[in-house]
Amino acid sequence: MADLFAGEIATELLKMLITITRKACLCKPSAQQLILTVNQLLPIITEIKYSGVELTQTRQHQLDKISIVLQEAHELALKALNSSRWNMYKNLQLARKMDKVEKKISRFVQGPLQAHVLADLHHVRFETTERFDRLDGSAHRLEQRLGLLKIDGEMDQMMEKVDFEDGMCENELVKVGIELGIRKVKDMIFEVQVFDEMSQWVFGVNGIGGSGKTTLVREICRDDEVRSYFNNRILFLTVSQSPNMEELRRKIRGFLADSELKGCSDITPQWTGYSNLKTETPVLVVLDDVWSLQVLQQLIFKVPGCKTLVVSRIKFPSSVLNSSYELELLGEDDAVSLFCHTAFGRPSIPPGTDENLIKQIVEKCKGLPLALKVIGASLRDQPEKYWSGANKRLSRAQPINDSHEAELLNRMRLSIDYLSEKVRNCFLDLGSFPEDKKIPLDVLINVWTELHDIDEEEGYAILDELSSKNLLTLVKDSRAGDRYSSYYEISVCQHDVLRDLAIHMSSFESVNHRKRLVMARRENGVPKEWERDVDEPFLARIVSVHTGEMREMDWPKMEFPKAEVLILNFDSTEYLLPQFIENMPKLRALVLINYSTKTAEIHNLSVLGNLTNLRSLWFEKVSIPQLPKKTILPLTNLRKLSLLLCKINLKDEESELDLSHLFPRLNELAMDHCIEMTKLPSSLCRVKTLKSLSITNCESLEELPCDFGKLLFLQILRVYACPKLKTLPVGLKNLIWLEHIDVSQCVNLHCLNEEIGGCFNLKEIVMLECPQIKNLPKSVSGLRSLRRVICDEEVSWHWKEMEKELPGLCVQIVEQCFDLDWLIE
Repeated sequence: MADLFAGEIATELLKMLITITRKACLCKPSAQQLILTVNQLLPIITEIKYSGVELTQTRQHQLDKISIVLQEAHELALKALNSSRWNMYKNLQLARKMDKVEKKISRFVQGPLQAHVLADLHHVRFETTERFDRLDGSAHRLEQRLGLLKIDGEMDQMMEKVDFEDGMCENELVKVGIELGIRKVKDMIFEVQVFDEMSQWVFGVNGIGGSGKTTLVREICRDDEVRSYFNNRILFLTVSQSPNMEELRRKIRGFLADSELKGCSDITPQWTGYSNLKTETPVLVVLDDVWSLQVLQQLIFKVPGCKTLVVSRIKFPSSVLNSSYELELLGEDDAVSLFCHTAFGRPSIPPGTDENLIKQIVEKCKGLPLALKVIGASLRDQPEKYWSGANKRLSRAQPINDSHEAELLNRMRLSIDYLSEKVRNCFLDLGSFPEDKKIPLDVLINVWTELHDIDEEEGYAILDELSSKNLLTLVKDSRAGDRYSSYYEISVCQHDVLRDLAIHMSSFESVNHRKRLVMARRENGVPKEWERDVDEPFLARIVSVHTGEMREMDWPKMEFPKAEVLILNFDSTEYLLPQFIENMPKLRALVLINYSTKTAEIHNLSVLGNLTNLRSLWFEKVSIPQLPKKTILPLTNLRKLSLLLCKINLKDEESELDLSHLFPRLNELAMDHCIEMTKLPSSLCRVKTLKSLSITNCESLEELPCDFGKLLFLQILRVYACPKLKTLPVGLKNLIWLEHIDVSQCVNLHCLNEEIGGCFNLKEIVMLECPQIKNLPKSVSGLRSLRRVICDEEVSWHWKEMEKELPGLCVQIVEQCFDLDWLIE
């Protein structure tokens, strides 16, 4: 029996040895075949990467990855060819590695590459259909004219007329709404002479994706006046996300060399030598679709006589550009005209069509040319019911059809794919706020800090990056970005198409598994799509609801075990908080905003009692007649409380509420336009952790608590626009950590308290429009840390006299500015 087993083992070992030997012997032929495969694929992949065509970040990453694999395969095959045929072990190892590489290449060719081909075919199909539709329209018009012909000799004349009219129609389509932009960019280019020694003239055109930047610049390049100015010496280059820098530089060098440069045959970017060189005539280099500052800097040639026009979705800094023009979106009339050109082949709404429906769809495009063209093309020759359905889908931030998704949303998505993961997630969070509403900056920063573990400074930097890439509009005032600026008076706006894109990109998964669960528009209740899935928990980290008045029976039972941010938007005079808040154990930020014209009374506040992780509360335009003291447990982790346009009774039936018990760890308290509040509760002074107190636009506030000096760790104090406040509180000298105080527009404030001299760490004082303050207390001479005072001219000379005693003090005089933007709200 033992001999039998030994024989079988020996047989198996012999088979394995033969297999290994065969594999080792076939190593060199496998290597040769692998090199052949690499040599066939690698040039194709390289050509795709550097073709100048826009690639999504996913495609670019896949192509980069397979390029690395192909290069590794080539190196591996060369090692196999150079290996000795008698080194069986090494050949076997190389053969195994080559097998793995071949499998990777095979998986790419049979998987992602096929998907790339299908996607490209889809784009081609849409573009081909669009072009055939144009041809059909031309043929239809031709048939109509031929039917009227009486003489065959008129054929050629009619053909020429049809071609001319088609060309005019296309030309009109291109030029809709861009005449102003053409004029401004031409003025920008012509305003300077380029023959100054070592001058560098770089101009920019920027705007949101799909706003018509390339169309505008192409028209400028065709303009007779521009072509005459540059003597037809215009070079137009598309840079794209995946530029071949050497090829682009080579083309620019060749273009400049053809312009008869004297004394030097080699020009390099940012060239600074041979200052006597210049082109014989002005030349224009147009760099279209530039995606990064680093790429731009490598393509700027500092040669007198050369002007560079940069086209980008990004706002490049003034250190690089001499001047820039941000492309404006189309007005209502131009938007309707462009849409009708695309949808009907004429510049106006055709008779007999539903004018109201057409204008509703145009309005949803918000003046974005790409949206108007794509949606118009998608609806061309469709029945009226299809148009109505499209209007409803647009209202829900959903694509009309495949072509709308591919040609608009996916093209807009290029800007998002180019962002880092953290910034991209912050952009997607913007879809959680209602359309056509300003987003309070403070709310947005709070959401980001809670969701993405970033601080306020990093949040503002992300906001600035998104603004520079035209993905949002930051409504700035003179204080935006300042160390002590208050964010609640600053807001953010976003184009509806970008909001739709954010919602679209967040909605690929099923409702229960989305990271962001968002109601795209206001509805009377919770979406039916949500109600159908209430049996399973919703795994979203951020939940956004937008409804009218909600009562207890209107809220379904839902579970949100992973929700960290809840945004409740509504417009009504009564609102009941949903019971499912109790089922949000991880909730960190709650935002409650009423968009009605009247203050809404809030009910069911007791659901907040179990939110032990809640860190931030934002209440806007709500009324809380009585805080339920007995049913709300202390919010032990609440760090930030913001109350805007609120009516809140801070007393119970017996006495004043103890805020130090309710909010034992509160760091920031902001109250704005709480017009019925006459004084702050004294218990606030027992909140030892308070670092920032902002009381603004509270016209009834008469005094601050007498125990104000107990807020030992207070760093920022704002009592802005409180007209009835006459004095600062006693105990101010105890605030040794106070860094910033703002008493602007406190028109009845008589003086700065003499105790202010005890605030040894005070760095900034803002006292604009305080006409009653005529003199400064003598104690201000002891403010050795004071670095900046912002005030009116009337009181500035007092502070300028203090500059001698306070080294490093800067007195900034600000003129009165009367802003009525708040009336828009």
